[in-house]
Order: sequence, then C-alpha cells, then structure tokens
Amino acid sequence: MVGQGVLRECLLDERVEAVLAVGRSPVGLSHPKLTEVVRADLFALEPITGYDTCFFCLGISSVGVAPEEYERITYRLTLSVAGKLPENTTFAYVSGASTDSTERGRVRWARVKGATENALAKLPLRTFFFRPGYIQPLHGITSKTPLYRTLYRVAMPLYPVLRRILPRAVTTTEDIGRAMLAVAADGYERPVLENADITAVARRDRPAGS
Repeated sequence: MVGQGVLRECLLDERVEAVLAVGRSPVGLSHPKLTEVVRADLFALEPITGYDTCFFCLGISSVGVAPEEYERITYRLTLSVAGKLPENTTFAYVSGASTDSTERGRVRWARVKGATENALAKLPLRTFFFRPGYIQPLHGITSKTPLYRTLYRVAMPLYPVLRRILPRAVTTTEDIGRAMLAVAADGYERPVLENADITAVARRDRPAGS
C-alpha cells in the first residue's frame, strides 16, 4: 500500500527521471518513466545500478506470522536488497512508529525493525528511516490485505477528525511519498523521521496550489 503511494508521487514528480519498480507481482500501471522487474524470489535479485535512490516500502504485518518469517522478510530481505545497491545510494526505508532502536524492548516486531534500521545504518549508503503511524490510503490506493481494506474504508470518513486530534500520529500515502522524495532530493537533519517529521516535510515539498 505504501509502495503504491510512493510510486504515484514518483511518476507525478518532474524531478524524477526514471523509476524501476521491483516486486513479486506487476504494479498494474504503464508509464513512460516506469520499468519493472518482477521476481518470485526477491532474495535472488541481481545488483541494481543506474538509480540514485531506493525507496524500500516492502513489508508485512507481524500479526499471525511466525517470528522466523517476520524476521526473514523484515530484516534479511531488506538487508539483501540494500546489499545489491552501489555505495552512496540513498536508501529510504519505511519502518514504523514505536520502532525499538535499542533492540531490547518487549515487543518483538519493534526490536526486529530496530535491528533492521541499525544494520542499514552501518552500510555504505545514505540512509533515512521513515516511521509513520496510522497511514490513510488516498487516490484509490488499497491494501492487499482484505481486513485492512475494510478497516481503511471504515476509517476514511473519520480521517479529518483523526488528523485534527492526533496530528502527530496519522499521515497519508501521499504525504509519505512526498516526504521521501523531498528527503531524497535535499536530505534531512536527522536520519530518523517520525510521523510528525514526515507530515512537515511533505507539506513543505508540496507544489504551490496543490
């Protein structure tokens, strides 16, 4: 779902010359900027060259997933893809609110996310970690998970209220995409962007009149 939002913003942004979408299934779009690599096994990717930024949006929920499988996708796959990139590539990783950078907390998924961020930070890449809270999908974007699709449809009318009462805890797929593009272009004063940072950067980067 986040990947769909980021892809939309990349295709709309004049600063972006070309996009390579890498995944296990086609994105279902055709665009002059867009090239796709579809692989059933993303661990078997060849080195990726010719691009200066990687927006890594792949992830799974820890709910109902064996700990070993969650770690395989969240930690091992992320590091595997990052290792296929040239040095100094900007790597923007979508993590999550409450990620545990100490790796010592009681919540397993937060520890795994923290371990992933820490390992990425040691690579010869220009890394930024995005930690959104609740994400409202916009522009027809949907989650692949049926339960989540239902929850998002129910929450959509409430989103303006949530944005007013919890401005530091909610964001949108559009804001994440805009913020990631802005940070790729101009950097950020910290490697970690919490939900409030994401919203602030996206607002600054929004084109005039939009």
